[in-house]
Amino acid sequence: MEIVVEGNKKVNGQVSVPGDKSISHRAIIFGAIAQGETRINHFLHSQDCLNTLKCMSALGARIEKIDHSVIEIKGVGLNGLKKPDHILDVGNSGTTIRLLTGLLSGQRFNTVITGDDSLRKRPMQRIIEPLSLMAAKIGGENINRFAPLSIKGSKLNSIEYTLPVASAQVKSALLIAGLFTGGETVITEPQISRDHTERMLTFMKADIQVISPKIKITGKKVLQGAEIFIPGDISSAAYFFAAASARKGSKVIVKGVGINPTRTGIIEILKKMGAVIEISNVQMKSNEPRADIEIEGAELTGIEINKEIIGKLIDELPLIAVLATQAHGKTVVSDAKELRVKETDRITAIVTELKKMGASIIEKEDGFEINGSTRLKSAVCKSYNDHRMAMSLAVAGLYADGKTVIKDAECIDISYPEFFNTLKELIQ
Repeated sequence: MEIVVEGNKKVNGQVSVPGDKSISHRAIIFGAIAQGETRINHFLHSQDCLNTLKCMSALGARIEKIDHSVIEIKGVGLNGLKKPDHILDVGNSGTTIRLLTGLLSGQRFNTVITGDDSLRKRPMQRIIEPLSLMAAKIGGENINRFAPLSIKGSKLNSIEYTLPVASAQVKSALLIAGLFTGGETVITEPQISRDHTERMLTFMKADIQVISPKIKITGKKVLQGAEIFIPGDISSAAYFFAAASARKGSKVIVKGVGINPTRTGIIEILKKMGAVIEISNVQMKSNEPRADIEIEGAELTGIEINKEIIGKLIDELPLIAVLATQAHGKTVVSDAKELRVKETDRITAIVTELKKMGASIIEKEDGFEINGSTRLKSAVCKSYNDHRMAMSLAVAGLYADGKTVIKDAECIDISYPEFFNTLKELIQ
């Protein structure tokens, strides 16, 4: 599928965005291994999250869809999962394979888990090595570097471990594995990363302590089912923030967006660039904060972005590259090498596609430099089968002259199936 975006357009209006992807994954996993019933409201009905749901169903979780965005789970407890009848397939979801590897390492049965071509190229050593320190038995392709992963259920040991690189997925895999040990597992983070796992485990009564930079979890404590209200995904809302923020006369309000402090890097950066942002109606639900966010078009200025904030906006960096083309002066992104091991090498991908559109952008090993502002021109762009690339390039198309074509745009279903329809509602 290809989509066409007509350029030089303002955006105006009020929208809501689908449920947070990271939280939706965790709600399914934790609800399945809890005691009692868990009801999940505003579940993200995307390919990635549905793959998590299918995997947990194959493992014996009793899951019922009430409607498009409400899921009920009758938990089977920490020891109630069963050996699946087939290889588990997570599709394109790196979150699913990494979190489930932690979960499956502590079971009483063996499992094989795999994904699509793109996922089988993503690094798995980062979870295999620390889980092996817990006595997990995991084998992978190419000397344990890639999926498929063969996991032999084992009796796990608690450990103290310092993450070499901040990673919410690795941290979460270890904390989940820690639920199945007889002691206290202590994880130390070098920099902050998203903390949805810690928040949800706390909400569901795990024995967990968070005293930054350390997270401690004691195993064998039964999780309690709960009603979970998932906020709108700030990573999805960010595309509408970006579509409005650099064009005077644009104004967008996004309702009920998650404002978890480990995820609000995009708001902090937009404010530093000069965007006009107002946050209102702040609430706390299911241990996650949410709010309404209003953003108006303004004149933006280039800034420097480095490791101090990278962990809070890693998914939004391709989008920030787009905005930097419209900002006056130089924007420099450093310490973002993690972008090279996402669904695609997002550094090379965003540099290549924005150059097609006339951007003054230079690729670096760990990021990029952009000189703005630039009047972008339309182009035929590749998505690289990466949902965040496709949506970022759609925003670039709004700031370009002419009509921009984005090929292989069906990949947006991974995280935000309704994205283009919602964008069309806002375009003027």
